[in-house]
Amino acid sequence: MDGTVHNSAYGDDPESTSVSSRTKKGGWRTFPFTIASVAGISIAFGGLLTNLIVYLIQEFNIKSISAAKIFNVFNGCTTMLPIAGAIIADSFLGCYSVIWISSLISSLGMLLLVLTAAIRKLRPPQCENGSNLCKYPSEVQFAVLYISLALASIGMAGTRFTIGPMGANQFDKPKHQRTFFDWYIFAMYIATGISSTVIVYIEDSVSWALGFGICLAANILGLAIFLAGSGFYRHLKPQGSPFVGLARVIVAAFRKRTMRFSLKSEDYCQGPDVADYKEALFPTKFFRFLNRAALKAEGDTKEDGSIKKPWKLCTVQNVEDLKSIIKIVPLWLTGFFLSTPLVIEGSLSILQALAMDRHLGDHFKIPAGSILLFTLIATCITLFLLDRFLFPFWEKFTGHPITPLQRVGIGHLFNILGIAVLALVEAKRLKIVRLHRLQDQDNAVAPISVLWLVPPLAISGIGEAFFFPGQIDFYYQEFPATLKSTSTAAVALYMGISFYLGNTVIDLVRRTTGWLPDDINKGRLDNVYWLVGVLGGLNFCYYLVCASCYRYQNVEVVKVTNDDSAE
Repeated sequence: MDGTVHNSAYGDDPESTSVSSRTKKGGWRTFPFTIASVAGISIAFGGLLTNLIVYLIQEFNIKSISAAKIFNVFNGCTTMLPIAGAIIADSFLGCYSVIWISSLISSLGMLLLVLTAAIRKLRPPQCENGSNLCKYPSEVQFAVLYISLALASIGMAGTRFTIGPMGANQFDKPKHQRTFFDWYIFAMYIATGISSTVIVYIEDSVSWALGFGICLAANILGLAIFLAGSGFYRHLKPQGSPFVGLARVIVAAFRKRTMRFSLKSEDYCQGPDVADYKEALFPTKFFRFLNRAALKAEGDTKEDGSIKKPWKLCTVQNVEDLKSIIKIVPLWLTGFFLSTPLVIEGSLSILQALAMDRHLGDHFKIPAGSILLFTLIATCITLFLLDRFLFPFWEKFTGHPITPLQRVGIGHLFNILGIAVLALVEAKRLKIVRLHRLQDQDNAVAPISVLWLVPPLAISGIGEAFFFPGQIDFYYQEFPATLKSTSTAAVALYMGISFYLGNTVIDLVRRTTGWLPDDINKGRLDNVYWLVGVLGGLNFCYYLVCASCYRYQNVEVVKVTNDDSAE
């Protein structure tokens, strides 16, 4: 990179008035409130999401593949919509208001879901799984179900990822912010693990209404804890939509497309923050045509030097903020096929579990929805080992900390490996199915322990411990200061899109092959896993190219001379 004019990603925030005012509140005293809130919200989310496929199959008589697709749609909405919540937080309401309003919305959705489980008329008559005589839900029953899932999805989307940047905003030091993100993911996964075991067991063995009721209570408790810490938070005031500023750069650059570039920094609009720098800022060479947006022309400024025509003149910082977003886009695109294998694995492994022996001893049967617990456990253990042992050792051995992109790259490899091992396990399961001729029976359970799924799911969990915190840290660091909430929501956005890509892959496979029938004993699920594994491998190659070309922008403020920057 030729040079950067960005403020440190962990430095002064334009939403705050001064460093002294920032230090009056925030810090580690806010940590118990934010992390406990994350835990409560994640327990609610996990208890609802983890067992949703089983609920749709057993209580709503929906076919297995259709249930998996509904699961992916719901999960996709929950992970795509955070970008909307982040934009609202950055532009208008702030993180605090978005979080508590969203919690109320998700509570309403979960209340409706509790009613679907508690009121018999809101569900179709119960029947044996796989029977052709099963009655499909009525339009009213579907409407109540979808409204409850929609409200829960919208509400959870506004809380789970918005609370991340708000928690990080409470700290000034990069090390503390990185530590917060690690514990943020740790708390999220531990809470989801609790819901995947305790709540799922209650849903399967005691009552769906009671299980969903506990989810509702956890969500309300998380909201109460969050509100209890209100007096300690830094409430950063939104400064209006930062996206308008980015759009102005494009418009201004186009309107001045015939102007000649200048080699003098004083010919470029510096803005009100120029006093924070020892010398005037000069735009970088990257996407050089955008620099015209900051070139001053006659009539662009007022007598006091302020901008008179904001759609014709922008500051150098505005220009560089847009450039920073453009530089991140190629890496952001790699997230689609990093998350898509996880999406397919997460939904189809539950169908595998339903077709395997889930007994532990004579009296206990592992709920199919709890199988993903092994991914969560592996992630949490790995996060602890990374934070306490492996990363300190890396820093001591190499002399510098591991970079976010290195961390994400390692996660890529574990992700591909986990899919490959899962394909091998499925091939073994299908071999046993054919050996016992179970493919001729509807939805037969193969005599192979569900614990065979533990190694591949654990490998995927190790990968998640590397790339999820690494991605959040990377985007939080590299996004402009006015887009901190949007930065972490960008991770959620491509995760959400990946759920729809997962559905697209499933649809294509079902249309073009016989690999994925409703009864997976009659298909070749292992080939599906190999397919997404190959896609993941190609995506990893693309990631390596993008990561090797990328230069970190917001690590520190770098000043360059006019001779170095101008052509």
